Amino acid sequence: MAELTTGPWVQAGLSPVTNSRARQLGDNPLCDRSTVSRKSEAAMNRSYFHLHLVSDSTGETLINVGRAAAAQYEGISAIEHVYPLVRSLAQLARVISEISAAPGLVLYTLVDDELIHRLDDACRDNGSPSLNVLQPVHALLRSYLGATSTARPGAQHMLNAEYFKRIDAMNFTLTHDDGNLPADIDDADVVLVGVSRTSKTPTSIYLANRGLKTANYPLVPSVPMPPTLSSSRKALIVGLIASPERIVQIRQNRLLSLKVDDNSLYVDRVAVADEVAASRKLCAKYHWPTIDVTRRSIEETAAAILDLYREHRLKFIVN
Repeated sequence: MAELTTGPWVQAGLSPVTNSRARQLGDNPLCDRSTVSRKSEAAMNRSYFHLHLVSDSTGETLINVGRAAAAQYEGISAIEHVYPLVRSLAQLARVISEISAAPGLVLYTLVDDELIHRLDDACRDNGSPSLNVLQPVHALLRSYLGATSTARPGAQHMLNAEYFKRIDAMNFTLTHDDGNLPADIDDADVVLVGVSRTSKTPTSIYLANRGLKTANYPLVPSVPMPPTLSSSRKALIVGLIASPERIVQIRQNRLLSLKVDDNSLYVDRVAVADEVAASRKLCAKYHWPTIDVTRRSIEETAAAILDLYREHRLKFIVN
């Protein structure tokens, strides 16, 4: 992507990334011309920069840090170059070659001193600012603990008990998705309930990746709730709700993607409002906490549930 670079910045009007995105929108039958025009205009006004993420492990830490920081700058987007599992000088040489071809900002999580010095020197030579993301944390830990660290690339991804706990949670969550609530529901850590299109499944999978066995159950009008749900005592049951307008919008898009007629109660504004009201009433009846996901991302919803789960677990510790 060296041809995109004008100093550290890429002007969006000349960027193949922007033009490719505009073509994708234009080819989408669900996007009208006005939508394409607005999105293309917004893209044309953006600036881009190259962000190189170099890791001796999977790169997940760097990706999360880089995206969290870049998201704070409006009108600017990062063109990500991710280099995972860089553990030899030969691998690093190829990375340095790509950085030289498209200079930009370089973030890295390397623990080998030789690799660190080689990368820093190369970045200094081609004018690309670099930062060892883990170094400030290591310095603080060394100062606080009075101990030295051992260089172990990818140590956080070792096959330990925590890893297998997450795998077990994921298997449980996939088995107990979308209303599958057998007799072992009390083995769940969390159960999510809510009307259709309140992000129950993606939130469940996110929580499973954090090690929580999560089941979810859709609240459907005229369909009685299973006794296993109302009688559950161990699991934290959380109701997910959203504004009727948001739910209707998501359901309409869903029907469009399936090429199904949308003249039904499924997308009727009044009917959906009744569904939401009924779900609120049900949660209040059983004293289940609720979370409004209208303007929340999956990550934000999951963070709120994790807080509730910590409080829920305290009840069993105290008693």
